[in-house]
Amino acid sequence: MRHPTTSSPLRRVLALLGLAVSATLALAAPTGASAASSCSAQSGATVPAVIELYTSEGCNSCPPADRWLSSLKGRDDVVALAFHVDYWDSLGWKDRFAQPQFTQRQNATQHTSGARFAYTPQVILDSRDAPNWSSLPPAVLQRRTPAAIGLALARDGSGLALTVTPGAGAPAALSGYVAVVDDGLQTHVGAGENRGETLHQDGVVRELLPWNLAGGRPATLRFASASTPEPGATRHWVAVATDGPYGKPLQAVTLACAR
Repeated sequence: MRHPTTSSPLRRVLALLGLAVSATLALAAPTGASAASSCSAQSGATVPAVIELYTSEGCNSCPPADRWLSSLKGRDDVVALAFHVDYWDSLGWKDRFAQPQFTQRQNATQHTSGARFAYTPQVILDSRDAPNWSSLPPAVLQRRTPAAIGLALARDGSGLALTVTPGAGAPAALSGYVAVVDDGLQTHVGAGENRGETLHQDGVVRELLPWNLAGGRPATLRFASASTPEPGATRHWVAVATDGPYGKPLQAVTLACAR
């Protein structure tokens, strides 16, 4: 049995309507590239624990600390960052993630962390030296305080926008940083104390973009990021607000975008 045919004028009208609907949908739907390059995250009502691990691929006591940091990956109540320092680079193995900026940061934290000297592995928890990091009770990381600051971090293309919203009780002058962070990194060490070892590392800071803000008013800060993740690595971004340079974290937010 043959289906009835549509008259020629009506068929042309339906065809034109179909083209119009298709064009509208094409304009309204974001392409895969634009959808992946634009995303945002908002901080919560409490302040997560902020952990800074100072480490090196050339230090044979550092892999246990690296593994401990990896065990914290994905927790909503913890921001875990690994800063690779460069003072081990002349002792047999050059750490490809080490930066002088991170060594300078470790040295500068001593006046607020309570540490008497810089060492590896060093864990700084909420701006304080935590030499007993391997035996920290879970309650220490779970004890959160209400936040006096809101942070919103957004990615748009290769840039980042951070909106800082101070609330009641927030200091008039704020400091902080945006960290570009990679998970899932792997290094086969060919020399030095870890020779022959394959290191698996997460939370590795690839770029550190500091900021300062005065006046106690909401503001949006913009940053350009030049680095690209290594093949197989998973990238995310972290924004931290502190009470003055190297001071106590007042808020933090993590942004992870679909690749």
